[in-house]
Amino acid sequence: MTALPGPAVRTGLATSVPTGPSGLSDLAVSPFGLPLALLRDEVPVAFVGRTSTEDSQDPRQSLMRQLERCKTALPASWVIVAHFYDVESGRMDLDQRSQKTNYERFGIPIARDGGVTDLLAEAGRPKRRFEVVICENTSRVARRMYETLSVERELERAGVPLFAWNEPIKLDGGRAQQILQRRINQSVAEYEVLNTLEQSWGGTCAHVREGWNIGKPAYGYRAKKYQHPNPAKAAHGATKTRLEPDGKRAQTVTQIAAWRYHEHLGYDTIVARLNNDPEAHPPPEAPNPHRSRGAWGKSSVYEILRNPKYTGYQVYNRRAMRSRHGKQNDPRLWVWSPQPVHEPLIPKWMFDELAALRGGTRASHAGNDMGSHPAARRTYLLRGLVFCACGRRMHGTRRHDQTYYRCWPAGNNLGRPDKHPDHPSSVYLREDGLLDAIADFYSQRVFGTDRRDTLTRDLDGIEDREAAARVSERDRQQRALTDLTRRQQNLLRQAQDADPGDPFTAGLRASYNDLEQQRVELLATLAAHEAGDHPTVTRPSPDETALIDALPYLALNLATAPEPLQRHLFDITQLAVTADPDQHEATITITLPADDLDAITTAATAIADDQHPTQPADDAPERDFVAFSSVPPVGFEPTL
Repeated sequence: MTALPGPAVRTGLATSVPTGPSGLSDLAVSPFGLPLALLRDEVPVAFVGRTSTEDSQDPRQSLMRQLERCKTALPASWVIVAHFYDVESGRMDLDQRSQKTNYERFGIPIARDGGVTDLLAEAGRPKRRFEVVICENTSRVARRMYETLSVERELERAGVPLFAWNEPIKLDGGRAQQILQRRINQSVAEYEVLNTLEQSWGGTCAHVREGWNIGKPAYGYRAKKYQHPNPAKAAHGATKTRLEPDGKRAQTVTQIAAWRYHEHLGYDTIVARLNNDPEAHPPPEAPNPHRSRGAWGKSSVYEILRNPKYTGYQVYNRRAMRSRHGKQNDPRLWVWSPQPVHEPLIPKWMFDELAALRGGTRASHAGNDMGSHPAARRTYLLRGLVFCACGRRMHGTRRHDQTYYRCWPAGNNLGRPDKHPDHPSSVYLREDGLLDAIADFYSQRVFGTDRRDTLTRDLDGIEDREAAARVSERDRQQRALTDLTRRQQNLLRQAQDADPGDPFTAGLRASYNDLEQQRVELLATLAAHEAGDHPTVTRPSPDETALIDALPYLALNLATAPEPLQRHLFDITQLAVTADPDQHEATITITLPADDLDAITTAATAIADDQHPTQPADDAPERDFVAFSSVPPVGFEPTL
């Protein structure tokens, strides 16, 4: 028996604790987890509460209700001496809790001693003010069971029990029934939260896929309101919004993308052009008016060029605003509408190519220079235009009085393995041989008299190579299928003379099943191959090939042309060179933008004979055409 100094009468949900004539409790006190401090006349108690933000409920009334309920559950001799509460989401991690001061805005008439983290800190001190903690229910401590159990465990280590208004409070130390009910309540509370979040997320995704906008419209768009499709909500004036172009701002977005794509302008140059004419290109408004600059900045241009909403699709979940403080999510987690739902300001194909150039770290230039750094000791004509097959940009270097472009993984200097395990330690490409191939490419395939016939032969050759490759692949698969059948027959012959219960026979059966699985997969591959399930070469349309005819016939001599003129031609035709060390060849690719045919003609004519530029044909189609060619292995050098 344990001594009880005086009677303790509980009110509300509590029951009285009977005492005998000697003043000792008539209850058998359990030795599991009952601190002796609870058997004193007066027990100090700490109240812990929490309520969500103002958009979910009224924090003032919620906390007052929680406190009153907790008082009714306490014995008469128990006194609340401290109040710990937060106004924040209960799904936050414990190390992020109790850091906000927004509770001050609500005029809560409860003296606050801190939040849940302050409660845990004081519970571990020798001279704490309380011996018991009480809450309305454990979901007020935290919404997720892991955090709730962490708080409960920390209090238990400090010898402070945690009681709840909706659970039985027993002073004999019996905890089994209390723990069972508590865990059930916690599981149900966490289920309700997750279920509500999942249903809300599903509704939000359906909202986005139908083309409705969420939040403030992006620069260049304005919100067009529609009556809410739900009649009950429409009766209360609820609306939904879609995006529509916003005059000059919409034109500015299109202009920014055109400058970036066609002229390869850097952010500084684009910003300068925009700020030179703020009337035609109104600057965006900052979310915080006090931080508004009234001018364009590089970050604004960068955000416009990476916002997929400008393609006409509605996109959601680009940023984790609550869980990761606005950091961008992986694009695979974005929610897209199935088709365009508002007028695009940037064509989808242009947006995708700009995104690919960002990933490939292709250089941007403000003019027809070589794009060199001001502190560089020398410039390289093809700087930023030569890429390795691994996707990295090759940088210029000089060796033995020769200019090379090389791909040298950064890990070579640090002894780290490269992200491409089969990549050579370094790849070199000589500039002189590459420039000869580029000069022939422009002279024969872009400005030469036989350029259309050459293009036709190239496409025919590609189709022939593709057909030969398909035949070779089919023969290889047939040989593999014959080999699998032969191996299965060998296994069957071995199994005929073996004991069915022998482990060796079981191994033969497993090997046979593995071969059968491979055979089934190979048959499916062969069937798809025979059915024509393989990529085909897409021939350019007559409108696309007409772009070549719009260019003049010129005899270029790039070798003797000044490097700035060569560089300008390379930039305006979007020259790109991709080196493949495995095949020992480099692929040259150029693009002829329909809007820049006159500029291409001007650049080429200046190189050819320094005459006045000629105009392109008036009936040139409004499309882009990509010309390509595989160059024989030139300029590859062994690692030096």
